[in-house]
Amino acid sequence: MNDYILTLSCPDRIGIVHSVTGWLLNLHGNIVDAQQFGDIEEERFFLRVHFKLPQPAPVEELNQKFAPVADKFDMQARIYDAHRKARLLILVSRQGHCLNDLLFRTHSGQLPVEIAGIVSNHNDYAELAASYHVPFHYLPVTPETRPQQEAQILELINKENVDLAVLARYMQILSPNLCKELSGRAINIHHSFLPSFKGARPYHQAYARGVKIIGATAHYVTSDLDEGPIIEQDIERVNHAMSAHELTQVGSDVESLVLARAVRSHVEHRILLNGKRTVVFR
Repeated sequence: MNDYILTLSCPDRIGIVHSVTGWLLNLHGNIVDAQQFGDIEEERFFLRVHFKLPQPAPVEELNQKFAPVADKFDMQARIYDAHRKARLLILVSRQGHCLNDLLFRTHSGQLPVEIAGIVSNHNDYAELAASYHVPFHYLPVTPETRPQQEAQILELINKENVDLAVLARYMQILSPNLCKELSGRAINIHHSFLPSFKGARPYHQAYARGVKIIGATAHYVTSDLDEGPIIEQDIERVNHAMSAHELTQVGSDVESLVLARAVRSHVEHRILLNGKRTVVFR
């Protein structure tokens, strides 16, 4: 259990990779995998390195040792324990396809996370949560009680040491305050019909317009509704012979897959922010 992941971004200049690999050499570290990207327009460099050490060491100690290199190149850098499973809090309303998918992937070992709990403003999935032995928190909300309900969500996140909040078709708009508190550690999923088909029954709206492509987008949550940095997207082609119900089924599958990919990329430390965009290493 002695492998780690280093992620960093910084202004692009000569000597970055040499300094990082030299630091690892001094620790007798071995690079398992490394990926880099240089943004020519922004003149910024991004790097993810998966490395092993002869003996395990606390990540706090490794981050302190790496600090001189980070300071030299004005890096935003962090070293993580590659084996530590991220803790998730899943938020859901009445559409449970993404929730069910995440629960199954976690239970079957396909997704390397721990689900600390499920929060919902409806009671629909209490039994599903119980079947996976995951704590279920029913937190109803109205416009008048939103501040209190969001305070309860934040209290749960802090109490359960949650690393990532996942809005798995949670049909409530988070307040700017909660968005700020969860900056960089909350992911949302939605269909990609926006802004054409807003509101209720978007797949039925799309069916009425005869769309030929259905898609989904996973992004980080910001106070700008559905405009956070995009992490993952995918599409499926549909045709005139499909009913509105069939379109909805296709859309649900795409949403589930895209969200699972986004969560995996986040918990494996493959995402680096690049302004309003993301760099996602595979």
